[in-house]
Amino acid sequence: MMVPLTTVGAVLWLGILTSISPCPMATNIAAISFIGRRVDRPGYVLLTGLLYTAGRCLAYVLLGVLLAGSLLSAPGVSHWLGKYMYRLLGPILILTAMILLGLISLPSGGGRIGQWAQQRAEKFGLGGAFVLGFLFALSFCPVSAALFFGSLIPITVEQGSAVLLPLVYGVGTALPVLVFAFLIALGANQLARAFDKITRFELWARRITGAVFLLIGLFFTLFYTIGINR
Repeated sequence: MMVPLTTVGAVLWLGILTSISPCPMATNIAAISFIGRRVDRPGYVLLTGLLYTAGRCLAYVLLGVLLAGSLLSAPGVSHWLGKYMYRLLGPILILTAMILLGLISLPSGGGRIGQWAQQRAEKFGLGGAFVLGFLFALSFCPVSAALFFGSLIPITVEQGSAVLLPLVYGVGTALPVLVFAFLIALGANQLARAFDKITRFELWARRITGAVFLLIGLFFTLFYTIGINR
């Protein structure tokens, strides 16, 4: 089954939005500090950035295969999802939108997990970037959990793509780290200003995406869940 480019682009955007949200952004800043330790070796910095990305992608692909793949492989569940997916998607999108817009506040332990992961990754040398990416991907906080479980997994199940879409999402979540690894390798000296711009962009990007999710969720809820068009 071919996945439309628009869907791939939307999933990439979800990954980018995840990466610049406050909690995941904190782990990405930690990753950048980890990757940028050897600024005297540009090739090393770029390689660790790529390994970090690969670690995140692997974590999301494994989760995608485990969650979406297992659902799609069960004929009864697959048939049930095909029949009721749009009815479920409306409320899920509304809940995700409320979290993105800050209307629902959930406790987060992602920061503590991120610190623990960074300490463990220090022991693996160059491969530590891969370990760090894998562990950081699993340190979900409310926004990243809402985007992954509330948006990516339903899209993955609906499109029947348990590998490609989580992979694209993983690349999106690591994109800022890749960009900064490239800037560090080039010897850029305006990283603080770039962080400030990303923080301001994240606020509006999250609000706009939350508003879009809310509108789509309301539409799906009215027409598929409640069925006012019947």
